[in-house]
Amino acid sequence: MDQTNKTDISCRTSDDLKQIFSDIVNQYSESLYWKIRHIVLNHDDANDILQNVFIKAWKSLDDFQNKAKISTWLYRIAINESLDFIRKQKSSAVFEADTDDTLANRLMADDYFDGDETVALLQQAIATLPEVQRVVFNLRYYDEMKYSEMSKMLNTTEGALKASYHIAVKKITEYFKSHD
Repeated sequence: MDQTNKTDISCRTSDDLKQIFSDIVNQYSESLYWKIRHIVLNHDDANDILQNVFIKAWKSLDDFQNKAKISTWLYRIAINESLDFIRKQKSSAVFEADTDDTLANRLMADDYFDGDETVALLQQAIATLPEVQRVVFNLRYYDEMKYSEMSKMLNTTEGALKASYHIAVKKITEYFKSHD
């Protein structure tokens, strides 16, 4: 059970908040890292973004109103930070090179990547998806997240999410067929 979801952080002392936040970091670091990593692909980038997520969460802890689960709030921050990172990379044209055939090679060379060529090709296919489809695909495929939970996190309808997922699957399937 997620104990931090039951904690009212709005009426705590500074020391209490530090301990609560430390517990939050310990509880969510790994799952947030993997959500971020599936979006940005690179280990170092994922670590940097994870640090930014926790900094942003700490700075806005007073604004958290216990209306959503802490996990939902953190995942939303993580997704937004990841997408912001991708947008910045695209604007500097660094990320564009990652969407071609070099992405698979870069992933295979990454010390932290433990997949095979098929997994690298899947990541390459996912990298070609538009941002929203990429996020929906990753949350559904890797995290097996329910559409209802995604809907709350991404502030959109379940129908739109299902459509995005199915379009993403179709595009990924086509990508695999074209790279046989």
